[in-house]
Amino acid sequence: MFGMLPFENNNDNLFDTFDHFTRSFFGSNNANLPAFRTDIKDAGDKFVLEAELPGFQKEDISLDVKDGILTIKAEHKENKDEKDDKGNYVRRERRYGSFTRSFDVSGIDEGAITAAYNNGILELNLPKAVPAVPEARRIAIE
Repeated sequence: MFGMLPFENNNDNLFDTFDHFTRSFFGSNNANLPAFRTDIKDAGDKFVLEAELPGFQKEDISLDVKDGILTIKAEHKENKDEKDDKGNYVRRERRYGSFTRSFDVSGIDEGAITAAYNNGILELNLPKAVPAVPEARRIAIE
């Protein structure tokens, strides 16, 4: 029965067949998936960026702007140790997660960017830069 499944490697091994199925169905890596989902809306005089960062605390998130690039970084470390009365581990679990995304913010007033984090959603208000209109001036003739 397993020899009739349309896979590249046809070796009648149930475990290899399942492994090949999961790799072909889900992909062999997650390089094409973004670190976290973002939505960007044009609100006229500003852009509103909403990033989904569930499970993070406000302190876990950092925002940096440098050379016209906005970088959002969320990093979470968790370490739970449970020991018995002799100090031996009964259970020890560690969890670490880090996500980073960068956005081009040219045309944005970088000094007026504001951010709020509520219920796992990071919301950034990115005011559009007002283009400087050169002033006309009259030159006196001497």
